Amino acid sequence: MNALDATSTRPYLIRALYDWCTDNGFTPYVAVSVDDTVQVPREYVKNNEIVLNISFDATSSLKLGNDFIEFKARFAGSAREIMVPISHVIAIYARENGQGMAFPMVVPAAAGPVSGAEAGSDAGLTAPAAAPASAPAQHSPVADGPEGKIMQLVPDSAPDAQDGGPDNPEPPKPPRARPSLKRVK
Repeated sequence: MNALDATSTRPYLIRALYDWCTDNGFTPYVAVSVDDTVQVPREYVKNNEIVLNISFDATSSLKLGNDFIEFKARFAGSAREIMVPISHVIAIYARENGQGMAFPMVVPAAAGPVSGAEAGSDAGLTAPAAAPASAPAQHSPVADGPEGKIMQLVPDSAPDAQDGGPDNPEPPKPPRARPSLKRVK
């Protein structure tokens, strides 16, 4: 079996990051590129994207399969069936700190021809232009690697390698503010 015949790593990475979020008490969110193949409430779609909370508390019958993410969720009190093709997942990240992974978006068929060899691989993919709409403002997807296939969320304030800025191996830590409680009598 060669690399072109291998299955996509995307569903495995999504499941791994979902497990990481839940194991650490974080809320896993997925950003999804919406088209006719995605079954989501259209009234919540902005710029052909939607961010979904896929935590245990927010979903019912969650199935993270190799081809689809399927679950039931309530939107404004109304139960809805959600079905998202894995290829339409833009990112999965923790709501609390923005850590996660962004994925390249699939190029629409009208954007250009894709050869038969490229159709079964990730070669027909390009990087997303911007961060998910509901992602924390300090994070945006940045390509990592020669083909731009592996994505990572990094702070906007980090210098780009193309700008000639110094490399900062340690990302800044988010402030840890303790919640304050007010006694009401």
